[in-house]
Amino acid sequence: MGRRTDEVMDAVRDRIAARGLAAGDRLPSIRALATSLSVSPSTVAEAYERLAAEGVVRARPGSGVFVARSPAPRPLTTARGDAERAIDPFWVSRQSLDAEPEAAKPGCGWLPADWMPTEALRRALRRAARAGDAVLTDYGSARGHAPLRQLLARQFAAEGLDVGPDAVLLTGSGTQALDLICRLLLRTGETVLVDDPCYFNFRALLSAHRVTVVGVPMTPIGPDPASFAELAERHRPRLYVTNSAIHNPTGASLSPAVAHRVLAAAAAYDIAIVEDEILADFEPEPTPRLADLDGLERVLRIGSFSKTLSASVRCGYIAARLDWIEALTDLQIATQFGAASPVSAGVVHDALADGGYRRHMEGVRRRLGRARGEVARRLATIGLRLWTVPRGGFSLWCELPEGGSAADLARFAAGRGVVLAPGDVFSPSGRAGSMMRFNVAQMSDPRVWETVQSGLAHGGER
Repeated sequence: MGRRTDEVMDAVRDRIAARGLAAGDRLPSIRALATSLSVSPSTVAEAYERLAAEGVVRARPGSGVFVARSPAPRPLTTARGDAERAIDPFWVSRQSLDAEPEAAKPGCGWLPADWMPTEALRRALRRAARAGDAVLTDYGSARGHAPLRQLLARQFAAEGLDVGPDAVLLTGSGTQALDLICRLLLRTGETVLVDDPCYFNFRALLSAHRVTVVGVPMTPIGPDPASFAELAERHRPRLYVTNSAIHNPTGASLSPAVAHRVLAAAAAYDIAIVEDEILADFEPEPTPRLADLDGLERVLRIGSFSKTLSASVRCGYIAARLDWIEALTDLQIATQFGAASPVSAGVVHDALADGGYRRHMEGVRRRLGRARGEVARRLATIGLRLWTVPRGGFSLWCELPEGGSAADLARFAAGRGVVLAPGDVFSPSGRAGSMMRFNVAQMSDPRVWETVQSGLAHGGER
């Protein structure tokens, strides 16, 4: 009865979350709900009692059961102790964002401050401070700062994606770009394909949209195309979310053959694709892009500048076909009342247009190349194996020595002021328990190596 009771409770919560039921609405009778869900009346009665104890519903003797006036929020994750939350994407994000200033963060997904173009940012901020009063006080345009959209359109054209600035929408961040697309294209209960493994915040955001997430096995040259086609036929997903340029967390690069097969399957099963380009500038030479090959027919390109310029100056973008951009613009007005902050977008534009940005990124790519080699060699000496050799970027996806648990190692490290990113937070199937993502730019602190070696030696025991 326990499992069936939980299923009934979830069904009632889903109806409330999807706005099928509002505060004060009457719920079906015990017998009616039992019939519709093919369970016993006693199971429904127990579910109602437990929901009432949580504050989700309220029983009125002689009248029935009603949605509570102030229903308790449904958590995105089950409340658990810290020991278990080490395999939760939200745990990793909170550990990275809330770590003490002196903490070591080889599990985070960004460069250290001294790797970033801070002088270019200061120059751009000084120019913003001298801008007209309207820039500092008013809302921006619906699609966002025109010079930045024009600059992005020129960059896309240089790689073969010929779109105008009207096909580009600026957003508050890359995460907000994906959130807007999910709001537009998805409905509760639909299926979304992601790579397995994938960027862990894809999983966190999709869980907020109450959709079913299915993982496509990842290979060093992109998602496995045969698995992609088979899963597309079986699940009929509405959306596929991926990184093509320097895949997160694996560092894989998409091959032309895989790109064409994925696009063919997406067309056959009417799947929209979100291609996250946030790491594209770390590539030494561009690899195939789904958006370029597709011409933005069913691919939506998203990105931001948090990895290459600043995570503090928030600005993202969506490039897509015009009918989707129109709908996304209206949706962003409804939820944000405007595009990215004119100040943030102006700072990003000035920093990107600065002649030093290209030189900065060339230097970062060289520096990361040295760091990847050095860290990979050192990881090998303590028994970790690379899944693939990335062409660029700052992540190494590694397998621990036989029997090693990445979750246990992450819990062990957290107690010593070191933030690690265990494999299962990236894996929808939960099959990456022996894998770990390391940020090579965040590995210079001796505590990282001492903690990893000690944790491996002690099996992750606290």
